[in-house]
Amino acid sequence: MTYFLIPTLSDSSSSLIMGCAPNASHSPVFLLLGLSRAKVPHNLLFLLFLAIYLTTIMGNMTLVLLISRDSRLQSPMYYLLRGLSVIDMGLSTVTLPQLLSHLVSDYPTIPADRCLAQFFFFYAFGVTDTLVIAVMALDRYVAICDPLHYTLVMNRQLCACLLTFSWVVSTLHTMLHVGLLLPLRWVGDNWDNVNLPHFFCDHRPLLRASCSDTHSNELAIFLEGGFLMLGPCSLIVLSYVHIGATILRLPSAAGRRRAVSTCGSHLTMVGFLYGTIIWVYFQPPSQESQDQDMVAAVMYTTITPLANPFVYSLRNKDVKSALRRLLGRGRVDS
Repeated sequence: MTYFLIPTLSDSSSSLIMGCAPNASHSPVFLLLGLSRAKVPHNLLFLLFLAIYLTTIMGNMTLVLLISRDSRLQSPMYYLLRGLSVIDMGLSTVTLPQLLSHLVSDYPTIPADRCLAQFFFFYAFGVTDTLVIAVMALDRYVAICDPLHYTLVMNRQLCACLLTFSWVVSTLHTMLHVGLLLPLRWVGDNWDNVNLPHFFCDHRPLLRASCSDTHSNELAIFLEGGFLMLGPCSLIVLSYVHIGATILRLPSAAGRRRAVSTCGSHLTMVGFLYGTIIWVYFQPPSQESQDQDMVAAVMYTTITPLANPFVYSLRNKDVKSALRRLLGRGRVDS
């Protein structure tokens, strides 16, 4: 999800001074070599990522099932949480199954059409994830700062509209960047393969490997992508500034603890998501930037989707109670 990247002079100048040879292609075969330098044996990596993927799917699917079937989990917060779980399952499925197949293959290739399709869906799920996280901050703001009108303001129709809006914005954003990738060309090796030092088709590695002028791509990342990042960030910060001020004005310590507990799970997920963004993408550029991209991609595709169901189940009494009812009686009350 490199819409968070701020292009550096070294990145842009390197693509500008390169020229494309006559044999450069718009539709090469990419050789994904991101984990080829890993010191851990591939069979162990396969077992690790398989366990992570299965746990992610099972955890988020359980959360979706509980929220869908339990009458006590029908508030707007859980409606948004169910949408987030679906997005997280999609985000993991876009990359991890392919990664697993490549870990047991001696020739991890992907054709250009599948590469662009993977790029599109990864981008779409990733951007929607950040937008829904911001919408959930708005939900917590209304719940704490205006509790008397919470059910009136944050009704099911508004939540559905906000989720739809997030998907529309994400899809348009992704189509823009896919459209800017289509004219690019890449030079293959003797076997017409383009080496991509990544484990899936991410934005920065694709631009770095291209022999075309990527100035327009980097400008779109900086302007449109930067705006799309600052919007959700600003909404989250402003929401929690007002939430914090409201909590401090509460007369009882018990009331303050309850208010903080309702935000704890969401703040944890915000920390996972935006902490990774700040840690990786806002460091000064260095020669280890490719390794930083790999770390960021692993965080997005594995850690954040994996953490979501556990954070909301371990920190949320309603979800734990619904899970106990499901396990104890084999069904959830309708």
